[in-house]
Amino acid sequence: MSQSGSQAAAFFREARQSGVVWFVRDGMGSPAPLSVDGARSLPYWSTMARAQRAAKIWGHGLRVESMPLDAWRDSDLPDAAQDGYMIGINWSGPRLVGWSFTPVEVLNRLAAAD
Repeated sequence: MSQSGSQAAAFFREARQSGVVWFVRDGMGSPAPLSVDGARSLPYWSTMARAQRAAKIWGHGLRVESMPLDAWRDSDLPDAAQDGYMIGINWSGPRLVGWSFTPVEVLNRLAAAD
């Protein structure tokens, strides 16, 4: 399994176990980097430590916040789908890279973990 694949697997396992997802934001909101295919991804992490590393790498005064998994699944993912965003999962490394899924794919993977 690739590094990104193992990070994605860890995301779904850890988020289900803790019931929490983590993200970074500032006063303007969360970063939504543009991929090479032109899609924007909203990144999320399965632990506070992973999100803290991302905030440190990106800098610019980003702070770490958490959200209950149920609220993320029921509210944020449908909103992201409506706005055309992908969902970045446990991006890691010095350039914060990893897999992104559609919100529907994330919901399906979460349901499969139930």
